[in-house]
Order: sequence, then structure tokens, then C-alpha cells
Amino acid sequence: MQTHHFLCALLCLSVVLPSAGELCHPDDKKALLEIKNHFDNAYVFASWSPDTDCCTSWYIVKCNETTNRVVSLELFMGGLPPSQIPPAIGDLPYLRILTLHKQPNLTGPIPPAIARLTNLEYLTLTWNNLTGPIPSFLSKLQKLIFLQLSFNNLSGSIPSSLSNLRNLAAISLDRNKLTGTIPDSLSAIKGNSLYLQLSHNDLIGKIPESFKDVDFGQVDVSRNKLEGDIFMFFGGNKSTQILDFSRNQFQFDMSRLEVYPRLAYLNVNHNKIYGSIPDEMTRLPELRGLNVSYNRLCGRIPVGGQMQSFDYTTYFHNRCLCGAPLNVTCK
Repeated sequence: MQTHHFLCALLCLSVVLPSAGELCHPDDKKALLEIKNHFDNAYVFASWSPDTDCCTSWYIVKCNETTNRVVSLELFMGGLPPSQIPPAIGDLPYLRILTLHKQPNLTGPIPPAIARLTNLEYLTLTWNNLTGPIPSFLSKLQKLIFLQLSFNNLSGSIPSSLSNLRNLAAISLDRNKLTGTIPDSLSAIKGNSLYLQLSHNDLIGKIPESFKDVDFGQVDVSRNKLEGDIFMFFGGNKSTQILDFSRNQFQFDMSRLEVYPRLAYLNVNHNKIYGSIPDEMTRLPELRGLNVSYNRLCGRIPVGGQMQSFDYTTYFHNRCLCGAPLNVTCK
């Protein structure tokens, strides 16, 4: 009888405590197994056995080598059944990297549980079918460096509270169904050569004038319904290399653009831009891409630099541009 009680005690301990030599923290393991169960034990979690160490034996999971807490969970290219992001995702308090990419069966909103991941630095929820608004509670993730929510069905406006994420180096919200204006408050994110990706949405209004105080690393606001001018992205103190404003409703005099030496790519096609192309474009040593087609530009295409290295499609469908590479003689 004593032997029977002793074996029962050992069995109970084995359920509660990790096996000898296991690195995985029991709280993290519990949360991960709840995630696996939420997704109906999908094959992508086949290595997640309760009998093995999540830090050494489980795919798509990484632990900190010192603390052995789970710091990374990255799932790419399908494998999940129809479901939403589980609440248990918020029970991994030391998570630094969370990636759910190309999961077409992943639907529903971004859950409030994400806000509990206060150590998160990289949040990538891309090429899924997430819906609902971009939640303002993301502003609680004060350590966030990359926020990537591209290629979903997110709707509503861009929350102004994202400006509280002062460590952000990239905001990718492109290819959603976002509406409203670009928040003026985003200009508070400075000093990181911020990559701003807002293309393929239904954003309206003007670019905030306060953006003149931000030196972006890259800007893509193409394929929206934005209007006004883009002067705030130009000036002698700027170093943004890639600018894409194509397929909007911008209307301004292009001759007033104050271009700068670091500019490498400028796309303004399919707008209502008038005036002439500034001669300073010939003095841009890093310029590798240009498209000013489908506008209302006039005058001679400046000669020199890279300007004649681009083919005629860079310049065609304007009101009265002339000169090479267009087959239109200037009078």
C-alpha cells in the first residue's frame, strides 16, 4: 500500500513540475500548449509534445539562452486551421518577436491579449485575413520597433496613439481597408529613419504639415486618395531615399520641389501635378528610379544626370513635356 501511495505522489509531481533537465519555463509551456490546443493540434505544432523541452525540441519557438523564457514565436506560410488569434498568446510575457505570416485561415480582430506582451519588439501579422480596426492598445507596447500589419482586411482609421511608440523604426499598414486621414501625431516618432508604408488603402486628406520635422527612411503612401502637396518630405536637410506618392490626387507645382542629394527613387505618377521638372533633378548622384507620368507637367525635361537614362514611360501622358527621351521636340 505504501508503495502504491509513493508511485501516485511521483505521478502527481510529474504533471506539475518540468522533467529533470528541462529548460522550458512551465508557465511558457502551459501557454504554448493552450495555443496548440486552440488551433486543434494542427500539424505545424507536431513537435510540441508535453513530454519534450519547448526550448530545445519545439519548432518555431526560441528561448532566451540565459533565462530560458520564450522570446520568439514565428509561424510562416500556412498550416493553421480556420481560427482567430488565441488569448493565450498574451501569456508569454517575455516574447520579443511574434510573427504570424501568410495564414489565410487566420481571421477576426487583433486581440487585447497582445497588449500584455510589453516586451514585444517585432510584431508581424501579415498576409492574413484579420479584420476590425487597428487597436489603440498597441500603444502599450512601448518597446516595439517594427509594426507590420500589411495585407489584411483591417478597417477604420489609423490610431493617433501609435505616436506613443517612440522606438518605432517601421510602420507597415499597407494593403488594408483603412480610411480617414494620416494622424498628425505620427510626426512625434523621430530619429529612427522611420519606414512609413501606408499604400493601397482609402486614406484621404492632406499629408500632415508636421512631417516636415521628420527625416523618414522610406515613404510609400501610393494608391490612396490623398491630396494637397508633398513639400514636407523635401528640403536640404532630408535624406529619405525612397518616396512613392503615385496614384493619389496630389496637386502642386513640381518646380517648387526642393530635391536633395540622397534621393534615390521618386514616383508621383497618376496625380494632378503641374509645372515643370526642376533642373536640380540632374544633380542627384543616387537617383535610380523616377516616374512622373500621367500628370499635367510642361516644359523641357532637364538634360543631364540620370534624366535621359529613364525610358519614355517615365515621362509620358503629361500635358506638354518635351525633349529626350520623349519623341517630342521642344519649340
